Amino acid sequence: MSYWRSLKISSFFFFFVLLLGLSACTATPKPNNVDSICAIFHEYPDWYWAAKKTEDRWGVPIAVQMSIMRQESSFIADAKPPRTKLLWVIPWTRPSDAYGYGQVKDDTWDSYRVKNGGIFPSRANFADVSDFVGWYAESAHRRAGISKSDAYRLYLAYHEGVGGYQRGTYRDKEWLIHVAEHVSARASIWQSQLQHCESKIPKPWYSIL
Repeated sequence: MSYWRSLKISSFFFFFVLLLGLSACTATPKPNNVDSICAIFHEYPDWYWAAKKTEDRWGVPIAVQMSIMRQESSFIADAKPPRTKLLWVIPWTRPSDAYGYGQVKDDTWDSYRVKNGGIFPSRANFADVSDFVGWYAESAHRRAGISKSDAYRLYLAYHEGVGGYQRGTYRDKEWLIHVAEHVSARASIWQSQLQHCESKIPKPWYSIL
C-alpha cells in the first residue's frame, strides 16, 4: 500500500471517529410520543438495538428497561431533578446530583463505569444508560433475588438502592409504591405492544458492514 493511500485511509478513519464524537456530544431530542414503545422505536430504531443488546447481555426485558427510563426522565437526555425554591420563589439547589436518561447519581455511575462502563460512558447516552439499567438489575437479582422481569420490585430497588429495598425503606412511601405499580403496568403494556412491531424495526446501518 502506498504512503498516500495509507494516509487517505488514516485520515478517513480520523474524521469518522471525530464525527462520532461530535454526534455523541449532541443530545438526542426527546421522542415525540413517549407513551408508545413502538412509536419510540420507530423514531429511534437504534434505541431498540441498544436495548436488545442489554437484554441479551443482562437478561432484562426491553419493556422493563424502557419503562424504568420513561419514569425517570421521560427520555430527556440531560434531565436533572428540579431545583428547590428559596423563600418559595428563588430557584435554589437541586435535591441530588442525579442526571440523564436513568437519573443516575454520581457515585452509582462511577461504580458502574469502573466495573462495566466501557469507553467514556455517558448518562446522556441512551445505549450507555440502557446497559446501566441491565447492570443494576443484575445486581438487584444477585443480591436481593429480584426477577429481572419484575418491573415493580426492580423499580423499588432502583429508587431506594438494593440495600434500601432489602431493608424495606419503601414500605412507608405510599407514593413510591404507586409509582412502582405504574412502572410495572407500563412494562406489561409495552411488552404487548412490542410483540406487534418488533419484527418491523429496521436493523442499524452498521449491521451490514
